[in-house]
Amino acid sequence: MKDILIKKIESAQVYEVAIESSLDFAKVISSRLSNTIFLKREDQQSVFSFKLRGAYNKIAHLSEAERKKGVIAASAGNHAQGVALAANKFRIPATIVMPTTTPSIKVESVTRLGGKIVLFGDTYDEAYQHSLQLAEQQKLSYVHPYDDEDVIAGQGTIAMEILKQYPEHIDAIFIPIGGGGLVAGMATYIKHYRPEIKIIGVEPQDAPTMHAALKAQARVELEQVGMFADGVAVRQIGEKTFEIAKDLIDEVLLVTTDEICAGIKDIFDETRTLVEPAGALSLAGIKQYIARGNEHGEKITGQTLIGINCGANINFDRLRHVAERAELGERRECLFAVTIPEQPGSFLKFCRILGSRGITEFNYRYADNHSAHIFVGVKVEDADKEKQQLLQSMNADGYAALDISDNEMAILHLRHMVGGHCSNIHDEVIFRFEFPERPGALLNFLETIGHDWNISLFHYRNHGAAYGRVLVGIQVPDPQRSRFDQFLEKLGYRYWEESNNPVYKLFLG
Repeated sequence: MKDILIKKIESAQVYEVAIESSLDFAKVISSRLSNTIFLKREDQQSVFSFKLRGAYNKIAHLSEAERKKGVIAASAGNHAQGVALAANKFRIPATIVMPTTTPSIKVESVTRLGGKIVLFGDTYDEAYQHSLQLAEQQKLSYVHPYDDEDVIAGQGTIAMEILKQYPEHIDAIFIPIGGGGLVAGMATYIKHYRPEIKIIGVEPQDAPTMHAALKAQARVELEQVGMFADGVAVRQIGEKTFEIAKDLIDEVLLVTTDEICAGIKDIFDETRTLVEPAGALSLAGIKQYIARGNEHGEKITGQTLIGINCGANINFDRLRHVAERAELGERRECLFAVTIPEQPGSFLKFCRILGSRGITEFNYRYADNHSAHIFVGVKVEDADKEKQQLLQSMNADGYAALDISDNEMAILHLRHMVGGHCSNIHDEVIFRFEFPERPGALLNFLETIGHDWNISLFHYRNHGAAYGRVLVGIQVPDPQRSRFDQFLEKLGYRYWEESNNPVYKLFLG
């Protein structure tokens, strides 16, 4: 199997549509991290993603009769563009089934490349099942985004280019993982020719498909996956990709949304290119790997590490969210909820505690004559070192301070709505929800959630993602709580109760 795949990679037909993307030395990042960092720039491809390699190679290996009937694929974006481009090159029809939540930039890109779009379902899984039905009904050739040997071989050509571009010593290559096509192809080639190079997969914490499979030693279907890094938002690792890659991967790292955002900012500072969240996974993994140190607890320095910038299809309106979270991910911002006396001079005294540090955010609203609650963001050089110092200084001077840097409710919602105490609200419970971001979804959510219980607080902000994020306060008397819990389960949205969140009690309760 391995020898066959190596031959497939070496004979893959990708360069009719793909370029040999550059392997760029990241000078600024390398200096800061005290290691030699290279970025493989797949964002340079004509569709701003590596996916055209596998898609073209698959279609190139179809028979003339199969191609003539047309091809079909399901994708939330990057694979769709690759299939549409490849089909256009062969002058054959391509049908792309996409979830209704797909960002408009990706839908429009596929249309421009000549693909016929079918929008179906809220998730990739729903779109995928519909695409299989259409393929059978219309006798179309299926181009799977990752679980196909020709697709895997096409993606593996990236590894072939890296080893040619940098024949010197390489310590580790960091590869984003969604369905596993990229890591399966690259790991097969690298471990065949350079087995000493570590293969380190990188996944979001909320979409750990390969990590969960390796831990269970079998493919695992995740109940839910986070949608921030939508390019790798897959519920289950591919069957073929898992069999190929499971013994070739040295480690899988899981990174947070904030770490991904920090990676996007780092790549922009280095290259002036905006990558999508999945495109920053590998750099986020490199930074975590270096910060963690080796098995002896020693700092990692002087290594040569390569990350794959796998895509740059990002909606412009997501940049606001990325910018807000990047400093937290870089550990250069701390968020605090601080209670101060409501008296002249309190703000001045508080600011003196912070010293010359920059203030990134300061939210306050008068509540009563006794005390005030403020939401403050502070710029720091190293949050892990300075956070405790700041907390101790504030508490020592009589300011009750709470670190909320990792409080998801505070970061997503409360920073935009500080100062909403209400004394005559009773039986209020607080929930965070995620719902599919499609036309009419917010209206439907409001109509559904507000049918039986009064809404006492509401905050929604569009982040340009496939899922909307909402904070809701609902008045639910204790005798109705059981019925309300049943309603939540039937609603079908991801949710988290935040009624006991300390920032809610400080600012809104």
